[in-house]
Amino acid sequence: GARQQAELCNESLMLEKLPACGKFFEEMMKKVDSKKWCNLTEFIMYYDNFTQCTEREANNASCFWPNPLAEGFITGIHKQFFSNCTSEKVHWEDPPDEILITLILIPVMLTCAMITLVVWCSKRSDIL
Repeated sequence: GARQQAELCNESLMLEKLPACGKFFEEMMKKVDSKKWCNLTEFIMYYDNFTQCTEREANNASCFWPNPLAEGFITGIHKQFFSNCTSEKVHWEDPPDEILITLILIPVMLTCAMITLVVWCSKRSDIL
């Protein structure tokens, strides 16, 4: 059979080309108000182009994607643009006692009423 020669990843070439992807992304992000940088819908197309660019440049350098060097570059871009974007965790609180008691008592009372109805109907089965 034919022997395939695996091409080695040219990391130097890849690292030389990736900044062009970052520069293009940076120029596109200048069009977006910095207050909206945490809203992915505002720049999803730019980010998609950036991702495709990094993948293309990695492949052109015979490197797989993502790889540790490309990930490091992408992480740097994330730090530059998205370092202030933190996920807000929802802090759950119990409802006020009046509401909580009502929410507990309604199913308990309905259950008691249904049991009473079933018992009452079963005792009257001779009449029905």
